[in-house]
Amino acid sequence: MRTIVIAIFLLLSFTSCSQEKKLDKALDVTTYYFIRHAEKDRSDPSEKNPHLKEEGSKRSENWSHILGNVKFDAIYSTNYYRTIETAKPTADKNKLDISIYNERSSNYVDKFLKDTKGKTVLVVGHSNTTPAFVNAVLGKNKYENIDDNNNGNLYIVTIIEDKIADQVLTIN
Repeated sequence: MRTIVIAIFLLLSFTSCSQEKKLDKALDVTTYYFIRHAEKDRSDPSEKNPHLKEEGSKRSENWSHILGNVKFDAIYSTNYYRTIETAKPTADKNKLDISIYNERSSNYVDKFLKDTKGKTVLVVGHSNTTPAFVNAVLGKNKYENIDDNNNGNLYIVTIIEDKIADQVLTIN
């Protein structure tokens, strides 16, 4: 009888360990949400760092509602008023600080991927940097620059182990 109890205990222990290993692998999922900044104030063409206009502020709030069921671990933005202001409502909702990234740095993608592995991350960029960043994460040139009138693209990239899935949605 004692041998049977020990055998059952060992069987349950091995089953439990194997299930824990499966769960650990399932948890190694990285998901990136990439958006372009919302509508910026274009009233002064010489302004290199404009704030959002009212329509852009509304879009930023809408992004926080659209992404409201996503629990972000980190939020990244370039160091411009329009990108930070776009990220802020979602950052506030998730009680997160906004991390600034420099899209001109030669190694920012590698560092970013290492720092965010296994996390769910929002990245706010520009009409040219957002698709370029997505392409860098994908390891191929799939997406072109965003049309200047389009502030509604949402790129979603999910990485599980060495498999990458991506999609782009336009939300206006």
